[in-house]
Amino acid sequence: MFGNNTPKPPAPTADSQGPVGAVEAMGFPSPARDYYTGGIDLNRLLIHDRTSTFLMRVSGHSMAASGIAHGDEVIVDRALTPKDGSVVIAVLDGELVIRRLVAHHGTMVLCSDEQAPEHAGVITEETSIWGVVTRCLHHV
Repeated sequence: MFGNNTPKPPAPTADSQGPVGAVEAMGFPSPARDYYTGGIDLNRLLIHDRTSTFLMRVSGHSMAASGIAHGDEVIVDRALTPKDGSVVIAVLDGELVIRRLVAHHGTMVLCSDEQAPEHAGVITEETSIWGVVTRCLHHV
């Protein structure tokens, strides 16, 4: 698909905006380009509370319909209060699992994308919500 004639991306130069070289595109330059002041801080963009936030790798396909695939990393905030519809990390039978928290007939249940709420696990005293998923990071 890519031959030896594929151009290499330009190397960063002293006058480059940001951590990578500039690439010309059709259209007009962004007015915001003049206000760029530094590198990209993913902690600032993705994490609200560093002391309660963790990165976890997903294993399995139970949440694939929600866009969370095997091998993805999820950002989990333990300080957030889960609510109906939240994707959470829960402790079920001593294992950490990723599920959606759903209100069903006056009770809260944990559903995978493969389960209907009426077939999902009801939250009991032994079940604990470990944290709320705030972002999913995919490989492309």
